Amino acid sequence: MNEHSTASGTDTAPGGAGTGREMWGSRFGFIAAAVGSAVGLGNMWRFPYAAAEHGGAAFVLLYVIITFLVGVPIMIAEFGLGRSTRLSPIGALRRSGGPAWAPAGYLFVGAGFLILAYYSVIAGWVSRYALEAVLTPWPADAEAYFNEVSGNTSAVFYHLGFMALTLLIVAGGVKAGIERVSSFAMPLLALILVGIAVWATTLLGADEGYRYYLTPDFNELLSLDTLAAAASQAFFSLSLGMGAMLTFASYLQRDTSLPREATIVALSDFGIAFIAGLVVFPVIFAMGLQSAVSESTVGALFIAIPGAFVEMGAVGRVVGILFFVALFIGAITSAISLLEVVVSSVVDEWKMNRRKASIIGGIIIALIGILPARDLSVLNAMDRVAAEVFLPLGGLVLALLVGWGPAGRSLDAFAEGASPRTRSLLIGWRWTLRLAVPPLLIIVLSRTIPAGIDAIRAIGG
Repeated sequence: MNEHSTASGTDTAPGGAGTGREMWGSRFGFIAAAVGSAVGLGNMWRFPYAAAEHGGAAFVLLYVIITFLVGVPIMIAEFGLGRSTRLSPIGALRRSGGPAWAPAGYLFVGAGFLILAYYSVIAGWVSRYALEAVLTPWPADAEAYFNEVSGNTSAVFYHLGFMALTLLIVAGGVKAGIERVSSFAMPLLALILVGIAVWATTLLGADEGYRYYLTPDFNELLSLDTLAAAASQAFFSLSLGMGAMLTFASYLQRDTSLPREATIVALSDFGIAFIAGLVVFPVIFAMGLQSAVSESTVGALFIAIPGAFVEMGAVGRVVGILFFVALFIGAITSAISLLEVVVSSVVDEWKMNRRKASIIGGIIIALIGILPARDLSVLNAMDRVAAEVFLPLGGLVLALLVGWGPAGRSLDAFAEGASPRTRSLLIGWRWTLRLAVPPLLIIVLSRTIPAGIDAIRAIGG
């Protein structure tokens, strides 16, 4: 702890907006929670599909570039706003930019709210796959099994169960709930995924999957659609533009180097996503199931991969259990960060206690999630709008606020705790926010907004 904290783990800065605010118990706890927010189904659900749809390694290369050129600068901006104000998104933007910026805070909360409503549905499918794989072998027809799992009453049941677990963890608080779960879960997830990736190297035909994954199609590098897909994936995966990183940083000690922590989170997130590709593509190509990946966003994760595990027999069942357990871990750590954005905002704005805010917020999100649980076209539209429009838009707001607006006039809030060398680099970081990030995100939004509108129109069609 430091001069802004006490042994009890609460912020006691004199006159600070966050007086009495709960704090992380350790640096590792914060990193584990932030990495847990970033690492989730976005790495293992959306990433393989997006890579398959946009030229394999070409997409991966653009994803890496955007992650570090755009993602890390915006993450530093979120960290700085959260730590300096000790507030959740609405209050943080109001305090750092003025009342006119407060509506952008509601955009962040709305994005997290909407994403969790359908994210928990997908996490419910993951929960069922993991549970039933332990109890009974998966059915031979993976596609028929997925149709049985999704879009019906059972999907609603598992969605509600997953939301209940998420609610309980967040209601437990920052240290006792979020930090405790993340500190245990993230090392376990990495261990399981690395183990499966090593096993995947032994598969006959895996080399074709590696070639597809690691050989770039340079034509795709010049595609605006690939650029937009890579940017959307980076924002979704890094939990940017929804206030999750801002909220987590509001519980952070003052002596923490924000650029260092942002780089660690981004590297960890990319590492997990990359390793997930080293699992998914070898398995799919070894079993000759490439067509299932390109059919839908769920094709790789819920049809091709389980189908491959079925064909592998007893070994496939064991690996399949571990794979879906890893997915579940990623899902729950990301879900608690999404709910925390909503809960923290309610606590800060309406002075409600955490437990009550968790229950109310969790129940409302769970009820909204019944719609995508019963209708996959609704789920797809929500994903298009929230992940591909709201998040880049939120990133653009942050770039403007910190790069050109009042929040970035002084670098003190972002440089505190950093080394002298890192402090000097922050000047370049601010110019990146000013000159590189906004044009890129405007290009991305020009591609994703029409797609989001089309997805909404497609509901029921």
